[in-house]
Amino acid sequence: MTAPMKPVALGADHAGFALKEALRQHLEEQGIPYRDFGSYDGSRCDYPDRAVPPCEAVVRGECDFAVLCCGTGVGMSICANKVKGIRACCCSDSFSAEYTRRHNDANVLCMGARVVGPGLACQLLDLFLDAPFEGGRHQDRVEKITALDERR
Repeated sequence: MTAPMKPVALGADHAGFALKEALRQHLEEQGIPYRDFGSYDGSRCDYPDRAVPPCEAVVRGECDFAVLCCGTGVGMSICANKVKGIRACCCSDSFSAEYTRRHNDANVLCMGARVVGPGLACQLLDLFLDAPFEGGRHQDRVEKITALDERR
């Protein structure tokens, strides 16, 4: 696996806590730096509160990517995409995890702990981190996505 230059930001609500912990351990085993924005246990918390700080770290340039976990991954994805500069995807299959980087230049991967197990989640994370943005014809589309941020 090609390690990002900057840390990977991690975030989860109570439903995604155990999956985040598995991903955190996987990053440690791979020698990939990370910043853990919580949650730090399984106590109830709201995913909008846990999605924003990791995304803001990406936008500020402190982290290359963020990985967010909740029950389905959908709530985190919706919240993350409200942060200007974020292109978040909710993935539960390898093709989507790889090609959202290659074609959409996604900078946030969202996953659901009730949808994917830890083994698959680690594989999806590896694919996401290793896939380069292809640019070219995809660059125009990403610029159109970025322009949507300016409409807010």
